[in-house]
Amino acid sequence: MAKLATRNLLRHWRRSLIATLSVGFGIAALVVANGFIEWMFVDFREATIESQYGHIQVTRPHYHEDGRADPFSFLLPGDLAAEPLASAPHLRSWGPRLGFTGLVSRGDSTISFVGEGFNPASDLTGDRSLRIIQGKRLSAADQSDVLLGRGLATLLGAQAGDAIVVLVDTPTGGLNAIDARVAGIFESVSKAYDDSAVLVHIDAARKLLKVNGAHSWLVYLNSTKNTDNVAADLRGLLDPQQFEVRSWDQLAEFYTRAVELLRQQIDVVRFIVIAIILLGISNTMMMSVMERTGEIGTSMALGIRRRALLGQFLLEGGLIGLIGGLGGLALAFMFGVGIDWLHIEMPPPPGLTRGYIAHVLLTPAIVIEALLIAIFTTTLASLWPAWKASRMVIVDSIRHNK
Repeated sequence: MAKLATRNLLRHWRRSLIATLSVGFGIAALVVANGFIEWMFVDFREATIESQYGHIQVTRPHYHEDGRADPFSFLLPGDLAAEPLASAPHLRSWGPRLGFTGLVSRGDSTISFVGEGFNPASDLTGDRSLRIIQGKRLSAADQSDVLLGRGLATLLGAQAGDAIVVLVDTPTGGLNAIDARVAGIFESVSKAYDDSAVLVHIDAARKLLKVNGAHSWLVYLNSTKNTDNVAADLRGLLDPQQFEVRSWDQLAEFYTRAVELLRQQIDVVRFIVIAIILLGISNTMMMSVMERTGEIGTSMALGIRRRALLGQFLLEGGLIGLIGGLGGLALAFMFGVGIDWLHIEMPPPPGLTRGYIAHVLLTPAIVIEALLIAIFTTTLASLWPAWKASRMVIVDSIRHNK
């Protein structure tokens, strides 16, 4: 039957070619859109992980819900208690984070800030996490230096090398201040964060606040795909009464909402492509049935069963979908190569500071989905014409072309 369906498509090659091309271009458009958005997800995800959340965070229970009101009631113990993190599989590094707020002054300018102490040796070490746009990164010896977010530095009028004063409230209700030097100005993935962020060495933050622990331990892995397994392992190693383990996707609410919005947009593209294929293939197959009415009647007169005739037309539609889908994938791949070669820089999304280089990421899921849509849609579009062909009256069909 497959051989006969192929011969029928070749016999009417112009119509078959037009139908195949319409499927191919539709699938190519869907795959390029899917691949482009998938790459946005991956790039945005990795930047969010590296600059803000880490792959996994360990905190006191309920810190993320109640910690803003009284953060120092949720302090973790000293770094020695974090030894189980060092044995975690797929570990790249880990580091403590200590959050605090206060006022930063330079000259006559005084602005409130949100600060974090971190370990420069293992945390925020790459350009994906923090892009230093002026000055340098902190080193393990830079305990009197700070990093300022780009927006905060602009508001202060500060440059790398400038002297500033950092004033904070200690957990006991007192005030403490240090004279610091701006080692560098950074840009993370979030503009809102950069407008108020001050980063200092974790040891300097502990001395400033007169505490020993940290609010969170951030764990970085070799690959994001290992996050769930490692998080489950850590939950088994750490006492759940003392520690809470959360993965990045449980914390990155903005990322989750952005992904949901973009997936809804790609669903609209998917619907449009399916509608185009349905209308185009249905019209093509109906024309084929009308032109082959006499042939259909003769076939049934020779003993071809109606069920076999129905299957033949459905198979022809499925073959158009298969060939068109493969052609669309090849076309999408060429589009992707062209986009990579052009090295197109995309502007940053709303609320973010960084753009990205356009890329079409073809994952196995995208490829399989495209082929299934092509084959299923063309087969479905062939159903009504095929049914009409199989229900024809033999005598009337034979007379049709006379």
